[in-house]
Amino acid sequence: MDETAGRRAYIPRLYGRRQDKPLKPRQARLMQSLLPRLAVPDPSGGPIDPRALFPQAEDVWLEVGFGGGEHLAWQAARNPSVGLIGAEPFVNGVGKLLALVDDDGLDNVRIHFGDARPLIEALPAASLGRIFVLHPDPWPKKRHHKRRMISPWFFAAAARLLRSGGELRVASDIRDYVRWTLMHAANAPAFEWTARRAADWRERPPDWPRTRYEAKALKEGRDPAYLVFRRR
Repeated sequence: MDETAGRRAYIPRLYGRRQDKPLKPRQARLMQSLLPRLAVPDPSGGPIDPRALFPQAEDVWLEVGFGGGEHLAWQAARNPSVGLIGAEPFVNGVGKLLALVDDDGLDNVRIHFGDARPLIEALPAASLGRIFVLHPDPWPKKRHHKRRMISPWFFAAAARLLRSGGELRVASDIRDYVRWTLMHAANAPAFEWTARRAADWRERPPDWPRTRYEAKALKEGRDPAYLVFRRR
């Protein structure tokens, strides 16, 4: 696959809210004190080298839209030799992740507070071992499908960023979004779906912690799907 395909393809713009309720006092303080120390350089300034962010890391992973940060903090705590980059435009989510990072003293987390797409464009080819997209906004109305993160552009970009054997992990509790993801994956020759039996996508793997979004889905009667795609 042409490594520049993701750069040339249509990049959907960011939609949705940036803030819900006011930040808690501690979160607001951490936005001022801790976020500047963990912030990824502005992608508009040019290419970003993940190895410069994590000089001692054995690998670097990216989470696109980390929500409340539970998954990213969990992975960072259990994989201290891996650098975790999280991208999130929702200020409340960034505040929550900062609190988790502060609580656990995590030094292998970096944050892009904003749309993930410019960051994805700024990262070099074959620089990541894993990419996570967990419970993205489903944009259920058909006229809004163009707003979905999972798209031909995204699969092309993920193919460029992941090294051979790297993983793209996608979770959703919306059946239409699961079908949408599998449809686009089938049209992405750089990836293979790793599932060999139903349990492979119906049961959450042991190294995949539950998030608050998943807990909410289960409470409301929606079963999540856990999709793992490997870079050929």
